[in-house]
Amino acid sequence: KPCGFFRTFYNSDTFYSMSCSVPWASVEAVEGALLEPNLMFFVYYYVLILYVLIVGCNVLLIVVICVNRTLHEPMYMFLCSLFVNELYGSAGLFPSLLIQTLSDLHTISAPLCLLQVFIVHSYGAVEFLSLAVMSYDRYLAICHPLQYNIFLIAVIWFPPFLAVGGTTFLTFSLQLCGEIIDKIACFNHSIIKLACYDPRLNNIYELVMSFLTVCAALSVILYTYMRILKVCFSGSKQTRQKAVSTCTPHLASLLNFSFGVSFEILQSRFNLSNGPSMLQKVLPLYYLTCQPLFNPVMYGLNMSKVRSMCKELILLCRKKSCSDRRKQS
Repeated sequence: KPCGFFRTFYNSDTFYSMSCSVPWASVEAVEGALLEPNLMFFVYYYVLILYVLIVGCNVLLIVVICVNRTLHEPMYMFLCSLFVNELYGSAGLFPSLLIQTLSDLHTISAPLCLLQVFIVHSYGAVEFLSLAVMSYDRYLAICHPLQYNIFLIAVIWFPPFLAVGGTTFLTFSLQLCGEIIDKIACFNHSIIKLACYDPRLNNIYELVMSFLTVCAALSVILYTYMRILKVCFSGSKQTRQKAVSTCTPHLASLLNFSFGVSFEILQSRFNLSNGPSMLQKVLPLYYLTCQPLFNPVMYGLNMSKVRSMCKELILLCRKKSCSDRRKQS
């Protein structure tokens, strides 16, 4: 096979690669297959149903928040931003995954691989900052209910895009000497490990940006929850009940996302080859597959306003469809 290709083969748990200098302009990345061909159709329909549920739940909640003026408050605007990010992140993975599942050659072109790197990593950064800003919003709702700043949405989106844009550019500038991405999707660290030389600048930049993102988000989260706990212990029973009902979905979402991201960081930076190979390839996708469905279900079920509005919208759509059928008949 010519040197201008980037390919992964999966056969009896063994991956084979070739070593040559590969320019990004001609690279074609191929991701390893995980399952037997007769199971691929089952996986395809499972992934398809999951993606339809993710799109349906998030779009429903976005429409409910945008259509109803009573929900045009900063708290719901942050939720809307979070749901948009879930659609954005899942769009970077699921269409590619559906195509790869039914393909004999599990290939992805170099530009699409870089685009997937940008989407996946910016999704993670936006998600983490969203949860940090929403924790500050919880603090304001409980401690200072009249002080809101909707411009915090800009803080959620612009810094991650700039930081991940730099990461993607540095990865694009690398000269590659390998052709195996031992992952189901394109992750930045999996690509820079294939560089012909020590990608020290890439590693330093990625670690610094990750450290700044995580530290900034964790600092805000820890500070706001310390303040909330202080108010709860010194406040009334009603204040404590409000804090519990307000913070429970956020804490559940934060813990779920942190678990998935932590596993991906540990696996990419350290040698965890002793575990089952299937888990090593599937678990890194946990935060990209479960979080986009977990958030709308968690917030949709726990927030009474959103839940009641969703029911009204669904009933309205049913009535409209029934009336249209009667007119046609």
